[in-house]
Amino acid sequence: MTPNEIETLFTRSDGTYCCARWGRPIAPIVFGVDDATLSVVKGAIEATCAMSGHTMAETDPELGSNFMFFFFRDWDELLEVPNLDRIVPELADLVTKLKSKDANQYRIFRFDPEGGIKACFVFIRMDAELSKVPAETLALLQVVQSFVLWSDTAFLDQSPMGRLPNGSVVLKPEIANLIRAIYAPELPVCDQDPSHALRLFARVSQMEQN
Repeated sequence: MTPNEIETLFTRSDGTYCCARWGRPIAPIVFGVDDATLSVVKGAIEATCAMSGHTMAETDPELGSNFMFFFFRDWDELLEVPNLDRIVPELADLVTKLKSKDANQYRIFRFDPEGGIKACFVFIRMDAELSKVPAETLALLQVVQSFVLWSDTAFLDQSPMGRLPNGSVVLKPEIANLIRAIYAPELPVCDQDPSHALRLFARVSQMEQN
């Protein structure tokens, strides 16, 4: 990947640059799935943690669970979840907006004072399109998109996932290396200077050489 390609992945539609990673251990919880799918989602989180060097925890001391997945069939179901409007105060307006756009997924991030991710809420409406996606692929795709604060336009034209010759769907190596670089302890948990992309490029290039 070129420095410009990396910069583009973190340059939002308003022209601002921001790259942030989780600043605390991840304590996930999943709603609306059976035990088999629950294991798949948690497996995707564990695999991404192992790849990036990040950590998981049973609970978050401030929030209890800080990485929440909600799977459902209709956006209105979110309005029936007890106390969800306390976590997402704009919930009613958000549901109306997402219904008008016929959206099938949405993510909300919360940040700590240093700009690191401290919580992420993932909403997945299992419409006909997403229902065709294998659970392993869908889970890994959602985790990867929640593990880093990507640009709102980062994966509109291309997916972070790739397909092997045997048909298996995996995370593209260049995206995996980029996530590893972002989680390097020497780099800040959040950076809003586009020159940050050059530091990421240098680390990714070193990984590829090794």
